Amino acid sequence: MTQDTLTSSKEFSTSSQLSATEGQSDSAPSGGRFQEHPSLQASDAATVNISTEKQTSRERLIQASVVIPQPIEQVWQVITDYERLADFIPSLTSSKLVKNSEGRIRLEQVGAQCFLKIKFCARVVLDMTENFPNKVSFCMKEGDFKQFEGAWYLEPATDNHGTLLSYSLRVKPPLAMPATLIERHLCHNLTQNLMAIHKRTLELAT
Repeated sequence: MTQDTLTSSKEFSTSSQLSATEGQSDSAPSGGRFQEHPSLQASDAATVNISTEKQTSRERLIQASVVIPQPIEQVWQVITDYERLADFIPSLTSSKLVKNSEGRIRLEQVGAQCFLKIKFCARVVLDMTENFPNKVSFCMKEGDFKQFEGAWYLEPATDNHGTLLSYSLRVKPPLAMPATLIERHLCHNLTQNLMAIHKRTLELAT
């Protein structure tokens, strides 16, 4: 997962909705820059809230959330169905469990998208830690980023009608990737991913 990817999904796409960050340079002053992006709404009324915080010149903290009108257990089933995530997460081309001698839940994900008019693929191998029913954390074992770690959080929605699904990602791209552009791409993809999880959860409930 998405996480994330998403995981969670970990892939990229362009976003006109999130163009507020476009003019910012990677060399801008660091230290806790917080930015809320416009809430985006799907056709079935799923609203995704997303924000970013600049930790250093190249490290970002990205957080997002959506309310899904289904029980926590149902949402958990969707986000931990690791090998089916690519079936419904946009731009996630592959998601598969990897056998390992450490007995971990290890997940390899590959995302593909056009990046600067060139088809770009990003690969991450994530160690997943499940704490049913409230948290799924992940940490990159290997991959195309300097840092890629975070978690999914599940809790009852404030009106007790459904689940508040939240996602937190701390990411640092390699020097070859412009950090500001990667931030925009990740934000847009994360919005799409949460909408896709919302839709998938409702489909499985019918």
